Amino acid sequence: MAEAPILSNHGCRLNAYEAHAMEAMAREAGVDAVIVNTCAVTAEAVRKARRDIRRLRREHPERRLIVTGCAAQTDPDGFAAMAEVDAVVGNAEKMRPATWKGLATGGTEPVQVDDIMSVTETAGHLIDGFGTRSRAYVQVQNGCDHRCTFCIIPFGRGNARSVPAGVVVEQVRRLVERGYREVVLTGVDLTSWGADMPGTPRLGDLVARILRLVPDLPRLRISSIDSIEADPALMRCIAEEARLMPHLHLSLQHGADLILKRMKRRHLRGDAVSFCEEARRLRPDMTFGADIIAGFPTETEAHFADSLRLVEDCDLTWLHVFPYSPREGTPAAKMPPVDGRAIRERAARLRAGGDAAVARHLAAQVGRAHRVLMESPRMGRTEQFAEVRFDADQPEGAVVPASVTSVEGTSLRAEASTLT
Repeated sequence: MAEAPILSNHGCRLNAYEAHAMEAMAREAGVDAVIVNTCAVTAEAVRKARRDIRRLRREHPERRLIVTGCAAQTDPDGFAAMAEVDAVVGNAEKMRPATWKGLATGGTEPVQVDDIMSVTETAGHLIDGFGTRSRAYVQVQNGCDHRCTFCIIPFGRGNARSVPAGVVVEQVRRLVERGYREVVLTGVDLTSWGADMPGTPRLGDLVARILRLVPDLPRLRISSIDSIEADPALMRCIAEEARLMPHLHLSLQHGADLILKRMKRRHLRGDAVSFCEEARRLRPDMTFGADIIAGFPTETEAHFADSLRLVEDCDLTWLHVFPYSPREGTPAAKMPPVDGRAIRERAARLRAGGDAAVARHLAAQVGRAHRVLMESPRMGRTEQFAEVRFDADQPEGAVVPASVTSVEGTSLRAEASTLT
């Protein structure tokens, strides 16, 4: 009998979702292999994947090693040339059961990577959840039609395509029946959901439909969105649906208009600030996270200062800071670069600004009541996604009323309460 596959996952939540589905298909097919699901978002992500491949080959010399994911899609020949690699599988191919059946029998080509731009559908893979026992992730969309000048991801994921609403609702219902208390919608470009479907529904329509048709779902969360594409139905849900969590992660990328234009983003600084003000007007307890790049080509100290100020102007709390790294084949890779030391120094300053924002947010929660979704007996998260720790065990998977007593590092301390 074949051993269970070993899977090493890199990158985003969508990659993790796909890894869960892929592992099940490989196990069902009887694939005895080590599978590395790579990320291509930065040059460092690709280097980490290569290091992981070499390590896993040393640890499992007797097993086949299969590489897939975005980095494998964008550079299949580079990974196939690695002595440690036995097979390379593209992003579309990895989600097909037939691929894993072929790999189990050994009757396939060592490189199976087709043109990702020719893929027109995204399958709705029904899985039983991954992450914690309380929170599950559901893929609703894949690919991206935009061509930001720094981004390689469309070449790894293809054009935008949506999972039908009925499939999404069925998946959410299935997860709720299995006891999950929170579902997170995930995708490459979430706010493009529906653009390729009849009638061009919007993300807000999907959110409203899930909340209407799955009334037993306590908490719905959406992952990273492009704020400029937030539709009126989504804004209504933010204002009116208490089960939609008051936490949005925004793809902002920069705070200077000139750099945003050179990035080929679809918003300006004022658009980001206006969106955050409106979302918080509709939902006063809203918190924001954001992706911000430090050291984009041609960025001056004045441009960078605009990004630093954006943390305050948008009242951002949870930052994902990316030091710029050129990706071969993208327009930004040909632009005049910023000195590497300046990039690292600016990224550190931006992270420090983010740390200060988190500290301010946590300090403001002391004395407040929260509903905490327990991920383990003594750790859970607020609706705004702040980590909360308890001194006494709580029911794992339950939504526990709690009163915040103090801040400890980057976590809140709380006691269970009788909040109703």
